[in-house]
Amino acid sequence: MSGMYEGAIQDLIDALGRLPGIGPKSAQRIAFHILQSDSEVASALVDSIRVVKERVKFCVLCGNVSEEDECRICRDPRRDNTTICVVEESKDVIAIERTREFRGKYHVLGGAISPIDGIGPEQLRIRELMVRLADAGIVEVILATDPNLEGEATATYLSRLIKPMDIKVSRLASGLPVGGDLEYADEVTLGRAFEGRRDV
Repeated sequence: MSGMYEGAIQDLIDALGRLPGIGPKSAQRIAFHILQSDSEVASALVDSIRVVKERVKFCVLCGNVSEEDECRICRDPRRDNTTICVVEESKDVIAIERTREFRGKYHVLGGAISPIDGIGPEQLRIRELMVRLADAGIVEVILATDPNLEGEATATYLSRLIKPMDIKVSRLASGLPVGGDLEYADEVTLGRAFEGRRDV
C-alpha cells in the first residue's frame, strides 16, 4: 500500500494512517474525500485541529480534557468530594457520565500499565493521584480501568498502593465484557457495573 501516490497526497495518506484506528485503506479514502471536497470543508477541518491544540488542555486536578485550568466536573460544587473514580482516558469519563450513576470526582491516568508498550507507573498520573488521596476526606476510590490485561494490572497496582491509606478501594463489577473497552460499554451495563462494584 505504501508510496503508491506521489507527493502531497501520499504525505496526507501517510499522516492519516498514523492516527489510531485508521488503516491504509481508510487513510486513502479520507485523503481522497478531502481532495474532492470543497476547500471550505478542508479549511474547517484544519481550523478545528488548530483550535483544539491551542485551547484544549488537561485539568490540573484530575487530568481530564478542559479548556479551563480545572475541568467542568472538578469545578462543580455539587459533586461529591469524598469519592474518586480512576479511569484510563478522558473518553472513559464521558462513558461513565452518561450512566448518571456516579456523582463524585474523577482521576484520569492517561493510559494503563503496559510493559510491552513501555508504559510503567511513572508514565501515568499516579503520583498526582497519590497527592490527591493524601488530602483528608477521600473515603472511596473506584478503579474503573478497562477490563483487560493492562487495566487489571493497573487496578491491582493501584489497590496495593491505596489500601494502606485506610481508603476503601473498589473495582467495577464485571457486568463489563472482559477484554473490553469502557468506552464501548452501553449505559445500562456500565451503570450496573457501578452499582455492583466490589471492594478490592
